[in-house]
Amino acid sequence: MSDATCVGEARRHCAHAIGDWGWSEEDAGRLSLVVTELGTNLVRHAVQGQLWIAFKPAWREVEVIALDKGPGMADVQRSLTDGVSTGSGSPGTGLGALRRMADDFDVHSSPQGTLVLARVRPQGVAPPALGARLGAVRLAAPGETVCGDGWALALQGSAPAEGAPGVEPLQAGGSEDTVDGLPHYDSATLLVSDGLGHGPDAAAASDTALAAFARDPFAPLPALLQTLHRALHGTRGAALFLLRATRGQALHFTGAGNVLGRVMSGVYDKSMLTPHGTAGVQLRRTEQPSMQELPSHAMMLVHTDGIASRWPASALAPLMPRDPTLLAAALVWTQLRGRDDATVVVLKQEEPS
Repeated sequence: MSDATCVGEARRHCAHAIGDWGWSEEDAGRLSLVVTELGTNLVRHAVQGQLWIAFKPAWREVEVIALDKGPGMADVQRSLTDGVSTGSGSPGTGLGALRRMADDFDVHSSPQGTLVLARVRPQGVAPPALGARLGAVRLAAPGETVCGDGWALALQGSAPAEGAPGVEPLQAGGSEDTVDGLPHYDSATLLVSDGLGHGPDAAAASDTALAAFARDPFAPLPALLQTLHRALHGTRGAALFLLRATRGQALHFTGAGNVLGRVMSGVYDKSMLTPHGTAGVQLRRTEQPSMQELPSHAMMLVHTDGIASRWPASALAPLMPRDPTLLAAALVWTQLRGRDDATVVVLKQEEPS
């Protein structure tokens, strides 16, 4: 976001993207103001500011993330007071007004930079009931228009919402996003795929893995991995990470290649590593998945190798209580290698109410 023309470009991009979503003029106006306010702040106050925008038609929401490299806000609460953030001439009245206009809002600031998250949905549209807190960021490699990474989450519940079946596939981060959820899940299975290389062929490999996963996401993990391996024959192949979280039990995981997992909290930090290999090309057969303790206070995080592999826990420590998407964005923003696709998925446990 180098100058004011970038703000206008982002605003027009959003208007075009939701043009056939059926949003009211008022809802579209709220989104326009959110994008304008965040973009204007970056142009006026930030160093190396960027605006990341995710369109989620299945959830009927747009997610906007503003990121920069400083100088940060000396007093975040004061900056959230109407009129403070952007000063006179602002199209809105600062971050305070933005917080009211957005359906979800979170912010973290330090001298090293600021991250602001805002989601906008049409009036009357509730966020999806997942029984967990989910956040993800997926970026294509420099110069590419498609991302070779993909991810999907499937939830299984014994007490689904009225009128809903007991198994609901939740898939996002591929070429086609289809999303649904359960208010309380018993088991969750996550797939993160990194197609070999980057560009359209890598994206095709990940899309193939996601499609195969969606057909039977609750199969035993070793069998599911072999299913994905067979489906990927004839593609470039992919590094895969499969994780299953069953409420009240330890995690189980398996995979192949350099997609990495981690279980973290403020007092706990354990890595999850899978064997070398490339699904669809060469894969070591495993009879049993690996197991990892999942403390009730911990979150699950999986990322592809577009993110540095040995990042310190301190990189996320101040953000642990924050929205999972803000955590994912912070990791990408601070640990991005910058020469490959990059994906981070964060899943936080949420106890049934």
